[in-house]
Amino acid sequence: MAASLSTHVLDTGQGTPARGVKVELFRGAEPVAQASTDDDGRIAQLAAALDPGRYRIVFHPPSPYFTRVELEVELGEGHHHVPLLVSPYACASYRGS
Repeated sequence: MAASLSTHVLDTGQGTPARGVKVELFRGAEPVAQASTDDDGRIAQLAAALDPGRYRIVFHPPSPYFTRVELEVELGEGHHHVPLLVSPYACASYRGS
């Protein structure tokens, strides 16, 4: 069974979804996928049919301080949802459902 990945970005400083945020997915140094968040701050399917393994998700959020947020994740089989919460001077992520 393959892995798949979705995400969303919330601008907690504004209390709104973060629209137009560029998100990239890499496996090692190789780019796998790239997309931008929609009007609801979501990317419903950043990637599908991924081999399980270690990936890097790179967010380019709307923050004067965090110009790039990079997460390294281990994706097993099945669907994974990795959100980013960002404000001008703080950010957090978690394993969503």
